[in-house]
Amino acid sequence: MNTPEAAEQLQGLRCQNGKCRSVPLELINEEPLVIRIQERPYSVVMRTPGEELAHAAGFCLAEGLLDSSEDLLDLDYCRHLDPNVVDVRLKPERLEKVRDLLERRGFVSQTSCGICGKELLDDLHQIVRPLDRGFELPVDGIFQCLEKLFARQHFYQRTRGTHAALLFDRQLESIAFAEDVGRHNALDKVIGRALLDGSLERAGPVALSSRISFELVQKAARSRLPLLLSKSRPTALAVTMGRGLNMTLACVPEQSELLILCGDERILGLDREAGPGRLSADDPHSMS
Repeated sequence: MNTPEAAEQLQGLRCQNGKCRSVPLELINEEPLVIRIQERPYSVVMRTPGEELAHAAGFCLAEGLLDSSEDLLDLDYCRHLDPNVVDVRLKPERLEKVRDLLERRGFVSQTSCGICGKELLDDLHQIVRPLDRGFELPVDGIFQCLEKLFARQHFYQRTRGTHAALLFDRQLESIAFAEDVGRHNALDKVIGRALLDGSLERAGPVALSSRISFELVQKAARSRLPLLLSKSRPTALAVTMGRGLNMTLACVPEQSELLILCGDERILGLDREAGPGRLSADDPHSMS
């Protein structure tokens, strides 16, 4: 069985004091994990590879499918030894107790081991298309966007328990802001507000308090948002998807440090000491 790596190294630009240089960056990986119950798909979750059987067991316990390990008849990778698919089989007496729960669950449509990895990404690319270059942003604008985001996080200051998203127009004026316990929810809310009030067509960058995952890239691409900015490094899969969709992903891990993972051609005012050219779909790590 070919076990996926938990992290991988991709090339990026590190910019400090106006100077940029090409550097390798270690990024956490995320891949889809298909959890099947009685040979039927129950859920697809994105996770860092590793401990798949434990992940599936804990998930089933939280879902109410298990009360203890005694309820398990079998827990293993699918018969093709795919590390991204786990088969859970319940004992007959436990299956009878949770049958209503299984029937109420909206099963995902995919039914084979082939859903994982590349095929899932190919499916996602059927509903998104690469973005035009279009909008460009001065490098100072990235810092300004994130500063404005953090200044708006009122609930976070009180609770330390929320994520936030701030959507800007192409003049860097705020369009919509949202805080939520879920990072995906926060992005959905600002996109939805812009969609409902008719401002989505003039949207530019979106600043996020959370790490950029592939799902957030997908949401932004569907909304034709060209730039995603955050405090934390994105996942490797988010960068791969961003490059394939001609998007720009950048983060500011330190106050004066900027990391650009893809789409650096949209950022104006970069002074490259030694550059990799463009971090774009032409990069060898981009999706085919």
